[in-house]
Amino acid sequence: MIFEVLVLLNLAISFFAFYMIFKGKKNYQLLIEKKDQELTALTQQMTILRSEIEEVRGGLLSIGKRILKLEHTTKELIENQQELKFVDPDSKMYSRAVKMVELGADLDEIIKECELPRAEAELLISLHQQKN
Repeated sequence: MIFEVLVLLNLAISFFAFYMIFKGKKNYQLLIEKKDQELTALTQQMTILRSEIEEVRGGLLSIGKRILKLEHTTKELIENQQELKFVDPDSKMYSRAVKMVELGADLDEIIKECELPRAEAELLISLHQQKN
Protein backbone atom coordinates (compact mmCIF):
# COMPACT_ATOMS: atom_id res chain seq x y z
CA MET A 1 0.00 0.00 0.00
CA ILE A 2 2.77 2.43 0.82
CA PHE A 3 4.45 1.40 -2.35
CA GLU A 4 1.36 2.18 -4.39
CA VAL A 5 1.00 5.58 -2.72
CA LEU A 6 4.65 6.34 -3.48
CA VAL A 7 4.19 5.28 -7.11
CA LEU A 8 1.09 7.48 -7.42
CA LEU A 9 2.84 10.36 -5.71
CA ASN A 10 5.85 9.93 -8.00
CA LEU A 11 3.54 9.78 -11.01
CA ALA A 12 1.73 12.96 -9.87
CA ILE A 13 5.04 14.76 -9.35
CA SER A 14 6.22 13.65 -12.80
CA PHE A 15 3.02 14.93 -14.45
CA PHE A 16 3.33 18.19 -12.55
CA ALA A 17 6.97 18.53 -13.64
CA PHE A 18 6.05 17.84 -17.29
CA TYR A 19 3.22 20.37 -17.06
CA MET A 20 5.55 23.03 -15.66
CA ILE A 21 8.17 22.28 -18.32
CA PHE A 22 5.53 22.48 -21.07
CA LYS A 23 4.11 25.71 -19.64
CA GLY A 24 7.61 27.21 -19.26
CA LYS A 25 8.50 26.20 -22.82
CA LYS A 26 5.34 27.85 -24.13
CA ASN A 27 6.07 31.06 -22.17
CA TYR A 28 9.63 30.99 -23.45
CA GLN A 29 8.40 30.63 -27.05
CA LEU A 30 6.03 33.57 -26.58
CA LEU A 31 8.89 35.62 -25.19
CA ILE A 32 11.10 34.69 -28.15
CA GLU A 33 8.33 35.68 -30.60
CA LYS A 34 7.86 39.01 -28.82
CA LYS A 35 11.61 39.71 -28.92
CA ASP A 36 11.69 38.75 -32.63
CA GLN A 37 8.93 41.28 -33.32
CA GLU A 38 10.83 43.95 -31.37
CA LEU A 39 14.00 43.11 -33.29
CA THR A 40 12.15 43.42 -36.61
CA ALA A 41 10.71 46.80 -35.60
CA LEU A 42 14.12 48.05 -34.48
CA THR A 43 15.70 46.83 -37.71
CA GLN A 44 13.11 48.76 -39.72
CA GLN A 45 13.71 51.89 -37.66
CA MET A 46 17.46 51.51 -38.14
CA THR A 47 16.98 51.23 -41.91
CA ILE A 48 14.86 54.39 -41.95
CA LEU A 49 17.38 56.27 -39.81
CA ARG A 50 20.25 55.18 -42.04
CA SER A 51 18.46 56.50 -45.12
CA GLU A 52 17.74 59.80 -43.33
CA ILE A 53 21.39 60.09 -42.33
CA GLU A 54 22.39 59.53 -45.96
CA GLU A 55 20.02 62.30 -47.06
CA VAL A 56 21.45 64.69 -44.46
CA ARG A 57 25.00 63.74 -45.47
CA GLY A 58 24.19 64.43 -49.13
CA GLY A 59 22.68 67.79 -48.22
CA LEU A 60 25.73 68.72 -46.17
CA LEU A 61 28.05 67.81 -49.01
CA SER A 62 26.01 69.98 -51.35
CA ILE A 63 26.09 72.89 -48.89
CA GLY A 64 29.83 72.42 -48.43
CA LYS A 65 30.41 72.61 -52.18
CA ARG A 66 28.31 75.76 -52.40
CA ILE A 67 30.25 77.36 -49.54
CA LEU A 68 33.55 76.54 -51.24
CA LYS A 69 32.28 78.11 -54.48
CA LEU A 70 31.15 81.21 -52.62
CA GLU A 71 34.49 81.50 -50.83
CA HIS A 72 36.30 81.20 -54.15
CA THR A 73 34.04 83.79 -55.78
CA THR A 74 34.46 86.14 -52.82
CA LYS A 75 38.23 85.78 -52.98
CA GLU A 76 38.20 86.56 -56.71
CA LEU A 77 35.99 89.61 -56.16
CA ILE A 78 38.28 90.92 -53.43
CA GLU A 79 41.32 90.42 -55.67
CA ASN A 80 39.57 92.17 -58.57
CA GLN A 81 38.55 95.04 -56.33
CA GLN A 82 42.13 95.43 -55.09
CA GLU A 83 43.41 95.42 -58.68
CA LEU A 84 40.88 98.07 -59.72
CA LYS A 85 41.85 100.21 -56.77
CA PHE A 86 45.42 100.37 -58.01
CA VAL A 87 44.60 100.60 -61.73
CA ASP A 88 42.21 103.57 -61.62
CA PRO A 89 44.26 106.77 -61.15
CA ASP A 90 41.19 108.67 -59.94
CA SER A 91 40.62 106.16 -57.17
CA LYS A 92 44.25 106.58 -56.07
CA MET A 93 43.69 110.30 -55.88
CA TYR A 94 40.50 109.89 -53.83
CA SER A 95 42.07 107.23 -51.62
CA ARG A 96 44.94 109.56 -50.90
CA ALA A 97 42.55 112.43 -50.20
CA VAL A 98 40.55 110.28 -47.77
CA LYS A 99 43.77 109.27 -45.97
CA MET A 100 44.76 112.91 -45.70
CA VAL A 101 41.32 113.82 -44.30
CA GLU A 102 41.63 111.01 -41.76
CA LEU A 103 45.06 112.33 -40.75
CA GLY A 104 43.60 115.80 -40.23
CA ALA A 105 44.84 117.68 -43.30
CA ASP A 106 43.13 120.98 -44.02
CA LEU A 107 41.08 121.86 -47.10
CA ASP A 108 43.77 123.77 -49.00
CA GLU A 109 46.36 121.05 -48.45
CA ILE A 110 43.99 118.39 -49.83
CA ILE A 111 43.13 120.53 -52.86
CA LYS A 112 46.80 121.17 -53.61
CA GLU A 113 48.18 117.63 -53.03
CA CYS A 114 45.34 115.63 -54.62
CA GLU A 115 44.37 118.11 -57.31
CA LEU A 116 40.72 117.90 -56.35
CA PRO A 117 38.16 120.61 -57.01
CA ARG A 118 37.26 122.61 -53.89
CA ALA A 119 33.69 121.21 -53.82
CA GLU A 120 34.91 117.59 -53.85
CA ALA A 121 37.48 118.25 -51.13
CA GLU A 122 34.81 119.94 -49.00
CA LEU A 123 32.50 116.98 -49.56
CA LEU A 124 35.19 114.51 -48.43
CA ILE A 125 35.87 116.50 -45.29
CA SER A 126 32.14 116.83 -44.60
CA LEU A 127 31.60 113.07 -45.04
CA HIS A 128 34.52 112.29 -42.78
CA GLN A 129 33.16 114.59 -40.07
CA GLN A 130 29.71 112.97 -40.29
CA LYS A 131 31.30 109.55 -40.05
CA ASN A 132 33.06 110.49 -36.82
